[in-house]
Amino acid sequence: QVQLVESGGELVQAGGSLRLSCAASGRTLRNYFMGWFRRSPGKEREFVAETSWNGAIVSHADSVKGRFTISPDNAKNTVYLQMDSLKPEDTAVYYCAARSRYESEYSHWGQGTQVTVSL
Repeated sequence: QVQLVESGGELVQAGGSLRLSCAASGRTLRNYFMGWFRRSPGKEREFVAETSWNGAIVSHADSVKGRFTISPDNAKNTVYLQMDSLKPEDTAVYYCAARSRYESEYSHWGQGTQVTVSL
């Protein structure tokens, strides 16, 4: 079983930056993909970014490409989401997720961390 704990969400002004962290535990994640998703009020959950555990395969949603960067830190068993040039529309609860390389759907989820971007 994989446990995921997010942190780093807070209130920030538009144009600012935040770094979210996702600490993973429970088993080796060598063959896992780690992802970030978000859910805004009244909207469905959407994909933000994902990375293979070694960082060799990385993908970002078009809405955040060039502003957000996902990166794994194997030594700390942690995945980061660096968010720059934040916009009010980035306001959401951000969730960390994990799936093995053999799964097509994410099966492990954290509790989420709130990011609020003000004008």
